[in-house]
Amino acid sequence: MYAISLGDDRAELRPLEPWHAEEFLANLERGREFIGQFIPFGSQAVDVASARETLQRYARMRADDTGGYHGIWLDGKLVGGVLTLNLDAEQGNCEVGCWLEPAATGRGLITRAMRVLIDWVVEERGIHRIEWVAASGNTASINVARRLGMTRDGVRRQAHPYRGVRHDLEVWSILAPEWREARARAARNDH
Repeated sequence: MYAISLGDDRAELRPLEPWHAEEFLANLERGREFIGQFIPFGSQAVDVASARETLQRYARMRADDTGGYHGIWLDGKLVGGVLTLNLDAEQGNCEVGCWLEPAATGRGLITRAMRVLIDWVVEERGIHRIEWVAASGNTASINVARRLGMTRDGVRRQAHPYRGVRHDLEVWSILAPEWREARARAARNDH
C-alpha cells in the first residue's frame, strides 16, 4: 500500500494490518519485557491468532475513525510502531502512543514516525489537541514528548495500577497551532 520514508532508506512507516500478525507477534516477542515495563501493550497477543485479533481491533478502529496502528520497519523488519487512539474528529482530540523493541532504540525512529503521524492528524484529520500519556518512570517516552515540543499538562497521581505498583501518569499535549509553529521553525532552521 504505502510506505513513508523516515528520513533514510532503511526505515519506513507503513500501515500495520491483520495480515502482519506473525511479524507483529515476532516484534512483540523480541521486545515484550522492554515494551511492557510500564504498560501492558501487546500482552494479549501471545500467539498468531491473538496477535491477529489485536491488529483486527485496530483495523476496526481505523474503519470507525477512532484510531489505528502504523508499523515502523527497519531494513524490512517490523521493529515497532506508532498509533492513534481515542481519535475524535468531531471534538478535534486524539491520543498518540508508540512501542519499539530494544534493538531499534536510540535511532530517533519513534520521534520521526510520530512527526509523520502528528502531521497527518493535524493537517489531514483536523485534530486540534494531540495528547501523550506516559508513566512518570518512562523517561524514554517522556523524552519523545519533549522532542515533539509537547507541554506537560499535569500528572494523574497513582492513576495506573500495573504489576503491583500504582504509577503516576504524565499527560503531555500539543495543540495544532503550536505544532504548525514548531514545524515552521524547524523548516526555517533547516535552510
